[in-house]
Amino acid sequence: MSQFIESIKVDDRKIFMLELHQHRVNETFSYFGHENPLNLAQVFKNLDHQEEGLYKFKVTYGLDGKFRTQMIPYAISEKANFELVENNSYDYAFKFEDRTELEHMKQRSRAAEIIIVKNNHITDTSYSNLIFKKGKDWFTPKSFLLNGVQRQHLLKTKKIKEAEVTLQNIHDFSHFQLINAMNNLDDQLIYPISKIKNLPQKPGAEAF
Repeated sequence: MSQFIESIKVDDRKIFMLELHQHRVNETFSYFGHENPLNLAQVFKNLDHQEEGLYKFKVTYGLDGKFRTQMIPYAISEKANFELVENNSYDYAFKFEDRTELEHMKQRSRAAEIIIVKNNHITDTSYSNLIFKKGKDWFTPKSFLLNGVQRQHLLKTKKIKEAEVTLQNIHDFSHFQLINAMNNLDDQLIYPISKIKNLPQKPGAEAF
């Protein structure tokens, strides 16, 4: 039976975006024809977490309602470089625990992190959504693999906009960031587009 995960930010005992996480869990159960018995707020309360600092509250659950939890200390890490990896068939519409295909893509890469390309469209990294900077504005690809909670939150609060981001127009953007439940727009590292090792040639550039 498939297992799913929710990775939830907890900072100084405060839990973040719980409503969006709960909605995603509800949608997962509903899509597979099950009623949801999992109340994330109650699960967190029962843990009686008293530690200060930044933690990833990880809930792994199945459609039978059984679950396990982990409270993992978390630190944001900088990636040395990125590589575009094409996979036109990969589907990650739900947050499955099984990340085998993602790990295979990473292992075949020669970079610290991958950016998955599907039908010439930029999607996500192996663990996050992406946002790209053009001028003063930030845009997230319409062609995401997983509609992450941070992505939903930033769109709802109008801090970012959606856009088509493709191999053909990626040079229109100057920088990018990785966003997920643990990493938001304000405190995440900003990377120049040049951090992507195998960027396609810029339109109009002459090859030598």
